Amino acid sequence: MWRARLGIAAVLLLTCGPAAADPFASMSLIRPPRSSVAPEFSLRSPDGKASIRRSDYAGKVLLLNFWATWCPPCREEMPGMQRLYERYRDRGLVVVAVALDTNATGIQAFVKQQGFSFPVAQDVDGEVAERYRVLRLPSTFLVDRAGNTVALAMGPREWDTTPSHAVIETLLK
Repeated sequence: MWRARLGIAAVLLLTCGPAAADPFASMSLIRPPRSSVAPEFSLRSPDGKASIRRSDYAGKVLLLNFWATWCPPCREEMPGMQRLYERYRDRGLVVVAVALDTNATGIQAFVKQQGFSFPVAQDVDGEVAERYRVLRLPSTFLVDRAGNTVALAMGPREWDTTPSHAVIETLLK
């Protein structure tokens, strides 16, 4: 019935239009005009036991998320990132969540409570966020297997959806 009201052309545009053909566009991801190598970083996990560097994930697809425990949209999008990570980690996806909080204990408690299994790093002084030019939280950078930043999400996204799966599938090829 709704198809009759909209007309077949409108239905085709909605279901098969440019956004449907380009999963990056359907997620409103920003694509840089030219390829650039993602900046290197070295951070510690909130417990101080692990060092996390971008170069540790060479040859993998990296979803690098900047967030904070005090940021409600950040907290809301993270369970979807966990499901995405679980779905694709065996195929080469790594999710790294970079917390901009100063309270390591609060980060650890949140991560443990939520059951996140992806690596979490802490950027206490905001140096890495500045290097990536993070302007708002959450901000997520997609880095391809060659180490190039290929897309950016400013603001929250649904990370466990058909378009997000299509984006990751594209990058894993």
